[in-house]
Amino acid sequence: MMTRTLWLVLACASVLCGQPTKIVRPKEIDSVLVNPGIGFTTLNRFNGDPLNQGTKWTEGHPIDDFPFSGRLEVAGQPLTSIAYFRVYWKYVEPEMGRYNWKMLDAALRTAHERGQTLMLRVAPYGPEAQTEDVPAWYRKLAGSESGKSFPDKWRTDPEDPRYVKHWTSLVRALGARYDGDPDLEAVDVSIVGYWGEGEHTDQLSEPTMRALMDSYLEAFTKTPLMMQPTDRRTNTYALSKGNAGWRADCLGDMRCVEGRWCHMFDAYPEDIVNFGIQDAWRKGPVSLEACWVMQEWKNRAWDIDYIVEQSLKWHISSFNNKSSAVPEPWWPQVRRWLNKMGYRFVLRKFTYPETVRPQGKLAFTSWWENKGVAPCYRQFPLALRLHGEKHSEVLVTGADIRNWLPGDVVYDDAVFVPADVPAGRYDLQIGVLDPQTRKPKVKLAIEGIDAEGWYTLGTVTVER
Repeated sequence: MMTRTLWLVLACASVLCGQPTKIVRPKEIDSVLVNPGIGFTTLNRFNGDPLNQGTKWTEGHPIDDFPFSGRLEVAGQPLTSIAYFRVYWKYVEPEMGRYNWKMLDAALRTAHERGQTLMLRVAPYGPEAQTEDVPAWYRKLAGSESGKSFPDKWRTDPEDPRYVKHWTSLVRALGARYDGDPDLEAVDVSIVGYWGEGEHTDQLSEPTMRALMDSYLEAFTKTPLMMQPTDRRTNTYALSKGNAGWRADCLGDMRCVEGRWCHMFDAYPEDIVNFGIQDAWRKGPVSLEACWVMQEWKNRAWDIDYIVEQSLKWHISSFNNKSSAVPEPWWPQVRRWLNKMGYRFVLRKFTYPETVRPQGKLAFTSWWENKGVAPCYRQFPLALRLHGEKHSEVLVTGADIRNWLPGDVVYDDAVFVPADVPAGRYDLQIGVLDPQTRKPKVKLAIEGIDAEGWYTLGTVTVER
């Protein structure tokens, strides 16, 4: 067995020792970074679309287009990287077995054009009996169920084998078409209840619960899933079979200060622990949605600092304010929130050799800090670039940034310099790339970014 001393000698000889080494300590910045999968989301709208006025919002209806002015930023809301859509079943499957792919394809395309990815929940039904029922064809199959004794917020019987058959067929069809789509950020698990929020999931029979959950867990193995905190049986079953984060729909509800039951004190803190999802954030995103909208919080004099700190404690990655304006006095708190929400990578130290040779290794060491509260849940390659006046070469490392949890990260590696790289002096740059375009995708919280999104660390000489 190789001794540690011998290993260090060999590593030193083959990596950095024996030749001059440069040490770089980038300067941290405190700017808000718009990065994939984190920050505020729009709701049933895209970047550039008008905000909802006052404390009202829309959801569940078909995905419509607003006239686009060409400007992505909208006063009153941070620029976002996620467009969250919640659409009722009736609009996705208007006829049995015939799916409205045109609507969803267009939504993915528009999200891409607006610098966003699509986060999607297809909900089985809503509270309005006439306009938010299950699809007409399914209602015809199931018939009138108004005389049945359902739990609150159920509109149809999920124990009916036809419900399981047709709902799971829809989910599997969605997965067959969209799982792994680079423009699909995450899928929100929805099986019963108004808006798909899972009310009374604990009352489902074991076979029905498993059949409904399995359709998501088996259909979406590449695209991240999120599930409501519903009950320990369902949540732990999902986590036992795959990686799933969670989302909740009433962040900020502090009616307890008014002497009433509320989510922030009577539900979420206990449910997260009791349902076994306190560590789900390590493998899947946590996305939270405002109870009403932030302006309602302001109107009721709820404590924005407490709400923000609790969400960070729960490892929030994204927040849905329902495309409503941030109250003007709260922008400082929102900016601090955005700088902790999700991941935030600071490169603290980077070392590399002053010279390299074609068909040789460029070895490096690096120390990073993730100053956010969560990892990045999608694999974006970490790469170096040799950038010269006449030639540039991208060298992809083996890093998996999905494992970069909050705190310190040490990543040392070596990349091969291709044999045909011309001799000369190059800028050595670093970037986190889009796996499709191979262009920088994730911004770092350091100085030195260029027009293409690369960060220059220094210079290196390629000599033959």
